[in-house]
Amino acid sequence: MCNDLSKHYREILVGLGENPEREGLMDTPKRAAKAMQYLCNGYEKNLEDIVNGALFESDSEEMVIVRDIELYSLCEHHLLPFIGKAHVAYIPTGKVIGLSKIARIVDMFARRLQIQENLTRQIADAVQEVTGAAGVAVVIEAKHMCMMMRGVEKQNSVMTSSAMLGAFRNSGTTRQEFLQLIRSR
Repeated sequence: MCNDLSKHYREILVGLGENPEREGLMDTPKRAAKAMQYLCNGYEKNLEDIVNGALFESDSEEMVIVRDIELYSLCEHHLLPFIGKAHVAYIPTGKVIGLSKIARIVDMFARRLQIQENLTRQIADAVQEVTGAAGVAVVIEAKHMCMMMRGVEKQNSVMTSSAMLGAFRNSGTTRQEFLQLIRSR
């Protein structure tokens, strides 16, 4: 697959009016193909393998939050990066998930061609599916290069999206506690 991608990147360079044989570009198609495969490696992953049985019995019924999980994704409309952070919370019902697994779930979905709104919901649904939590909340804040480097060129714009499931959707108090905790620094 890398060879096919390399050929396509070479064609893109030619289409831009570049000479892919010049010194600085000779290996660029191969490097670009490898980079794109890495940036989109979320397609090669699945939830079961990511979690890998890391669910543990717990009496905790209090909110668990993993805040400021950095994420890097590619906008499916322009193939340009969006970069930001995810805040993920859940309310356990007898089981907790290994801490690093939350970040791995974020990465799995972020490393696919995406729009932020869908990414937010995919993470929430996956955490809900794996944990059976009483509620899951996800907030993502990200800067989109498609808005910064082209188009309106707004350098300081940040998009915020949220997905609230279960107790976070049904209880304003629970939702407010989560939002307050992710804002406290």
